[in-house]
Amino acid sequence: MSTTSPAPSSRQLALDIALTAAVLAFSVVQMASQAFGAKAGDAREADVVGVAVCLLATLPLLARHRTPRAALVAVLAGTVVLVALDYAALTVLAPAIILATLAERHRRQDAVSILIVCVVGFAAFVALAWARFDPEPGEYAITALLWAGGWIVGDRRRLTRQRAAQERERVAREQRLAVAEERTRIARELHDSAGHAINSILIQAGAARLVQDSQPERSREAIATIEALARESMQDLDAILGGLRNGAPADLEPLPGIDRIAALVERHRAAGLDFSLRDRTSPELRLPPPIDRAAYRIAQEAMTNAARHGTGAAELTLECRDGVLALTVSNPVAAGATARAEGGHGLTGMRERAALLGGTLDARRVGDRFEVRAALPYRRSAP
Repeated sequence: MSTTSPAPSSRQLALDIALTAAVLAFSVVQMASQAFGAKAGDAREADVVGVAVCLLATLPLLARHRTPRAALVAVLAGTVVLVALDYAALTVLAPAIILATLAERHRRQDAVSILIVCVVGFAAFVALAWARFDPEPGEYAITALLWAGGWIVGDRRRLTRQRAAQERERVAREQRLAVAEERTRIARELHDSAGHAINSILIQAGAARLVQDSQPERSREAIATIEALARESMQDLDAILGGLRNGAPADLEPLPGIDRIAALVERHRAAGLDFSLRDRTSPELRLPPPIDRAAYRIAQEAMTNAARHGTGAAELTLECRDGVLALTVSNPVAAGATARAEGGHGLTGMRERAALLGGTLDARRVGDRFEVRAALPYRRSAP
């Protein structure tokens, strides 16, 4: 029935020695005074045997951290032997201390066996004391309260430690979730920014190569656009990753919003694509930064997909209705192409952006066209 634990530290051992000495002194004084005079003439006077039994009932306190159950049995046995030998040591402290130690580490199924041992030990102690000294029932209430109090104090400490451990785990879990969300956000931003830039650079480079002999001026314009794209991409990457160098979340506030969508469309048109924009929003509209940024990224990704997988034409529509920003990108599907509504990382990222802001995004083929429709609810910001 013994349970072992690691050896206590030197500081804990010193405290245990001091506590054991105090309990032993209390027991010897109580025995020598015959229960502080309450049993004078009825109890046996202190002698070497009595002191030896007091040691038996007290020294197991030193082992309460390593083998608490064995220590409990030993002190209970010593307590019963003291009374059986007519020594008046009726206020017993040692079991209360060991019960506090057991309660700090007990499992639910262990409590029953510990309770049975304590009840048996206490019953034997009271029965022998009653037969030897004929006491009043209330004389043992202090010992009973001490034992019960020791268990309650230890159990409260155990519950406090459990709650503290649960709180630490909750905080750690939230931190892990925050890290995962930040990684996902950064990956999404990198995909949208770098992916769009690379695809746009490919388109511009292809256009420059095709017209470098026949239209050198247009070829130079495409090269200039490539340079501008590369510069903007570096600025975006700095904004996304800059905060991470100091261990802080990426500061995304400087990233573009819907005011940059027109320039995005013009850039595709400069590359020879038939892209158009119908902006039905008010010039005074001020969107919250997360909505503004998400709308730009969705438009950017949708136009990149249209340029890669479509026929070279696309139409983008922006409008606000009842506190919802509606963004639609529609493009003809190239012959033989199979557009997937599920999409790859790009469509997944767009859906995640919309969902995080309480909006929706639908991407599907409608006849011979592929449509991306995003609805982002917002509250008007002050201009």
